[in-house]
Amino acid sequence: MILSALLTSAGINTVVCLVCFGLYSILRKQPSLVDVYFSQNLAHVRLKRYDPFCLERFVPSPSWIVKAWETSDEEITSIGGLDALVFVRTIVFSLRVFSIAAIMCIFVVLPLNYFGQEVEHTHFRAESLEHFTIDNVKEGSEWLWVHCLTLYIISCSACILLYVEFENITTMRLGYITSSASNPSYFTILVRGIPHSPEESYSDTVAKFFTNYYAPSYLSHQMLYRSGSVQKLVTDSEKMYMILKSSAKEKHCESSLFRCGLCGASSPLMLSTDPELQRARSGYSSELRKKECAAALVFFKTRYAALVASQGLQSPNPMLWATDLAPEPEDMYWANICVPYKLHWIRKIAMHVASVCFVIFFLVPVSVTQGLVHLDKLQKTFPSLRLMQRRYIVQLVTGYLPSVVLVLFSYLVPPIMMFFSTMECYISRSGRKKSACYKIMYFMIWNAFFAQTISGSVIDGWSALGHLGKNLKDIPNLLATALPSTATFFITYVLTSGWVTLSTELMQPFGLLYNFVYRTFLKNKDSSYGTMTFPYHTELPRILLLGLLGFTCSILAPLILPPLIIYFCLAYLVYRNQILNVYSTQYQTGGLYWLLVHNVTIFSLVLMQIIALGVFGLKKSTVASSSTIPLVLVDMDRQDEESGRMKEIHRKVISAYCQFNGGNSFKLGNPVPPNPNEGETRVLQPTSEDDINPAPLPTRPSQHTSLEIEELHQPK
Repeated sequence: MILSALLTSAGINTVVCLVCFGLYSILRKQPSLVDVYFSQNLAHVRLKRYDPFCLERFVPSPSWIVKAWETSDEEITSIGGLDALVFVRTIVFSLRVFSIAAIMCIFVVLPLNYFGQEVEHTHFRAESLEHFTIDNVKEGSEWLWVHCLTLYIISCSACILLYVEFENITTMRLGYITSSASNPSYFTILVRGIPHSPEESYSDTVAKFFTNYYAPSYLSHQMLYRSGSVQKLVTDSEKMYMILKSSAKEKHCESSLFRCGLCGASSPLMLSTDPELQRARSGYSSELRKKECAAALVFFKTRYAALVASQGLQSPNPMLWATDLAPEPEDMYWANICVPYKLHWIRKIAMHVASVCFVIFFLVPVSVTQGLVHLDKLQKTFPSLRLMQRRYIVQLVTGYLPSVVLVLFSYLVPPIMMFFSTMECYISRSGRKKSACYKIMYFMIWNAFFAQTISGSVIDGWSALGHLGKNLKDIPNLLATALPSTATFFITYVLTSGWVTLSTELMQPFGLLYNFVYRTFLKNKDSSYGTMTFPYHTELPRILLLGLLGFTCSILAPLILPPLIIYFCLAYLVYRNQILNVYSTQYQTGGLYWLLVHNVTIFSLVLMQIIALGVFGLKKSTVASSSTIPLVLVDMDRQDEESGRMKEIHRKVISAYCQFNGGNSFKLGNPVPPNPNEGETRVLQPTSEDDINPAPLPTRPSQHTSLEIEELHQPK
């Protein structure tokens, strides 16, 4: 790839970003798009929804940038939770590290790379990008010690900044855990694999077991039930009824009849929906009693007792009496609760095999993108490709099209990985999303980095891979040989996957499409489709992958750093704006995404050292190549007992988890009076299983085991 092709790609992406940013600043002012761009604080914005026409609404303005810049971390935490703050701090950390790297690499390393060979540079725009990489430095050059010194400056700066951020995040997490004394998930465990007994019900078995082994601390329990298609129909019909009811009241407040959505006629049958729903609920309640599953929520009197019970082995058979700390009520993923516990390991193995198969399938688009990048080498093998002689076509094909193809195929990854995580039977929505985040991260590291780099060697010839198959110790040398030339593709990938993706995130094209269809074809002015949770499983892996590319290519191809810094600057503003205005926090992990950030950063630093060692070896440079958390819960329990708040906390805990929808008027069964010997059995109602809910719920600390807390508390 030549420099003019890179400039072509940069120019196209810059124009796309400027147009999208300007268009967004206009669209966000339109009253009809309030539901798209202000769903987080929709209730506050509705007051200004029907503004008269004015010229200011059609003039681009940077007001949203100023607002995103001035917002403090405390406001981010109060609106988006600790996960949102961890996400923002990840961007800030990356921006600081790569700013230091850019100063060293652009002003010191890049000139050494460019003048590394005694070659006359005449046509600057026609220069190959390999002239700006370490490939252009001659073997045995005495200036390679500068690359080595820069490498250590970047590594030391990253380690120091990572340690500082780790300490800050740990302090925030401790404050997050202690901020809500009455969090019901701290007092609750989920029990699965309850053994079946022909003489007694699951409820009686649970009560007998925990009364026998945890009598001093056992408070109550709540059985869980299998909810099939009948419950889904009841829930969906109730939602549709509420939509029609609210729509009819707004349009025809003078009439007590509802109008049919198809023909517009009034239907008195709609008036009988309320009692019909009540009868449906009553009938369903009696049927539900027959659908007890081998799972229950067990409540304890203290947080410490719940923690101990969740981590202990309750039976010699690990498939029976399996215990975990329960997620928050809003975080429960009810669809996976009643899956037989014995099937969990089978599902996990099956999903891991499916993930590997999907990775292999994705090698096809990876090979296509590398073929487009190395078009000149393919033309030697396939002479028919030499017909493309026009300069602008070659620049477009080699500089812009490869990254676009890879980004388009990458949109298939998040929904597939989320499906795999769902099938693995995670009991919480945050756990399911965190699992998908890890899967996508591993997928992108392999396909977007290793596969792209190795496929470049395939295009150069199969001899490198043949030798690699005989001697796996040559992997560092293979990466060192292939990465400098592949780094030119990674530069365009940062431009496309980074800059353009931020523009897409800001514009919310799916929300705009939904709004258009709902208003144009359904003739409904209220096009609100609910608030969305932040897509950590798609955005965090992308940021970490670009960070990995920045670390590994910083001294090899310094031209990657300017577009990377621009990306992190834009990401800081865009994502803060989205957290403030678009996304709602209904559940969270309590900052555990930082563990992924920490581990991937350490992996990136180690990989950078390995590749640099291989490069210095190939360049024959001898100088460069040789060169206590559970105790917190006890204190919280003691403080609550001394203040007299514990009884009120117990009352809230046993009424917090609701498995079935329907409002307070829909109670399945009658609560059993508390008994000090057997505890209490309650049957309550569900929360929605979707990631899109009508309204945000309050942010509260989530549950996590002491092992997770200790892992976060101790820097690696």
